[in-house]
Amino acid sequence: MRTIATIVMMMVATSSLSAQYDRRYEVGLFGAFTKYDKAFNLASKIGGGVRFAYAFTPMIGVEVEALFQSPQDVGTVHLEPLIGGGSLVVNALNAPRMSVYVLGGYSRLDFGATSPYRFTDGGFHGGAGAKFFMSSRFALRFEARGIYTPSTTSAFPGASTSATHLAASAGFSFFQPDTRTKGPAGALDSDHDGVPDKDDACPNTPLGATVDARGCPHDSDGDGVLDGIDQCPNTPAGTKVDDKGCPLAAPTAVSVLDSDGDGVPDTLDKCPNTPAGAKVDADGCPIDSDHDGVWDGLDKCPDTPAGATVDANGCPHDSDGDGVFDGIDQCPNTPTGTPVDATGCPLDSDKDGVPDNLDKCPNTPAGIKVDANGCPIEHDSDGDGVPDSRDRCPNTPPGSKVDQFGCVLLFEVTPAPPGAPPARPTLILQGVNFQTGRSILTRESYAVLDQVAASLVANPEIRIEIAGYTDSTGRKLTNMRLSMGRAGAVQHYLARKGVNPMRMRARGFGASGYIAPNSTPEGRAKNRRVELHKLN
Repeated sequence: MRTIATIVMMMVATSSLSAQYDRRYEVGLFGAFTKYDKAFNLASKIGGGVRFAYAFTPMIGVEVEALFQSPQDVGTVHLEPLIGGGSLVVNALNAPRMSVYVLGGYSRLDFGATSPYRFTDGGFHGGAGAKFFMSSRFALRFEARGIYTPSTTSAFPGASTSATHLAASAGFSFFQPDTRTKGPAGALDSDHDGVPDKDDACPNTPLGATVDARGCPHDSDGDGVLDGIDQCPNTPAGTKVDDKGCPLAAPTAVSVLDSDGDGVPDTLDKCPNTPAGAKVDADGCPIDSDHDGVWDGLDKCPDTPAGATVDANGCPHDSDGDGVFDGIDQCPNTPTGTPVDATGCPLDSDKDGVPDNLDKCPNTPAGIKVDANGCPIEHDSDGDGVPDSRDRCPNTPPGSKVDQFGCVLLFEVTPAPPGAPPARPTLILQGVNFQTGRSILTRESYAVLDQVAASLVANPEIRIEIAGYTDSTGRKLTNMRLSMGRAGAVQHYLARKGVNPMRMRARGFGASGYIAPNSTPEGRAKNRRVELHKLN
């Protein structure tokens, strides 16, 4: 019953369609080989089916089909699977003897009424095939397609939610009898000229034209209208004729008024006052091809660029003589001889704001500030007043006093009072601290000592004494050792940063050389210090 119902539905679906062109109806029988998804545990089987197709155009058609599988047993279950489907068919190649097509559509798969195959799946299919025509009514057809079910209703162990099946088929297709006009002895005659298509050298002859034995039309009077269609077959050579082959009537000579002499009669002229010499269109209106306001025919410069201002003759101005016309020139007062770009503005190849003709440094990198000559202005990255090109200490802290090399000024010479000996240049290393009771530098001390080291490296002639001091607390010998250790720690750090050890000496002075009272915590903190003494 399933089989009969499917075939009846397919016949009803095609019976109501009206004829559109030859080969429009197709009935086919085919054999098929089907390979099911592995999860279904079904053997690949040979089967057979029937299809019905209808073509709307030589390129587009629809078809329905039913594929009956040969029976198989899976365990105790006896199956007779059935696959039905409907497709949209697109003929990629539709030649007289062969048709290559692709198709896609919807399939319905019925596996029977016995568990676990008691389910029906719906899915989408796609495929391709070819038809080889043995005659106008009979063709061999070969096809391959895949059927994809995005959500199978099966419940096999380990099966995913989707399934894919493959099918290949080969069979016969039958088409309705060709209804085109037949020639002698029933031969096909597409252009109805009495010459069969197989002998017709001119297969597209217009209906009614007389032809020779080869099917080609005559034109006895050479007027371009074929004999049989030509109602005036003896027209003299060179005579103009209408589509029936009869001579056109000669125009009556009448006086046509053209007030402005532009070649367009006043009765048709929409611009009756056109200046003499101007070219006009079919309505008698002047043409201005370059849209400069001067009519063609009067325009002595007919190809003026859009936007340029012109004189009465339609020729553009160039006030500053830079080769860019006024109206387009965005820099209209460019000095004579200055190279300019397409907008009439001075060229500035390196985009530094100085025109190329004045730029003495034409390849300045982008973003560099330049002077009036286009040359880079010396940059001072750390703002210490020494240009980067001469700055040997490029990262001087803001506000630091620096020497001519851009390095921190370690020693300032203070004028001595009259009659007093000159003071020894001294630098107290503010910010250089040690762990309590030890000669180990704290991390905060490194930044200060880095600047000192950089200044000493930049000024290799300076020799220094590193002097360590403590406050008055503790034993004298202990303070002497501690001050010596701290001076040595500073010397060692500076040496690691590139200062020649031969330029330095470290001394410990213990609890001597007070610079503040030892009676207060603040005074004692000031007395615990390291100083640099300039030796030369």
